[in-house]
Amino acid sequence: MSTLLNLLLLVQILSALGMIGLILVQHGKGADMGAAFGSGTSGSLFGATGGANFLSRTTSVLAAVFFVCTLALAYFGNLRTSADTGSLLERTAVPVSAPATAGDKIPGSSSAAPEAAADKSVPSPAAPASTPAPVAPASSPASQIPAK
Repeated sequence: MSTLLNLLLLVQILSALGMIGLILVQHGKGADMGAAFGSGTSGSLFGATGGANFLSRTTSVLAAVFFVCTLALAYFGNLRTSADTGSLLERTAVPVSAPATAGDKIPGSSSAAPEAAADKSVPSPAAPASTPAPVAPASSPASQIPAK
């Protein structure tokens, strides 16, 4: 499959470069009209009108090849196998555990650890009795961070 995609991409690039070259070689309709009536010489390789048909037909064929390659690359690019179902975010998402409750214990810590870790020389500010302490909702990320 990779070889086919590389071949299609190569044909598409070559047809695009060919179209660019052929379009730059062609000259406008006004130059053909002036050459047909004899006012000036035609600078084309095939004469006054002979090259217009050849160059325009070749450009049309290269344009058709370019569009067919573009459609084929788009088709093969959107094919998915059964393992590729779902989006990239769904495949790489880390499962989120339930938020910790008051009764849950943090692994590797003991209940005496917060008291031992607290510095007794600095008094902690006490909350006024009239103002209740704010409680974070269970779904907020702050409730999942263990307190020190």
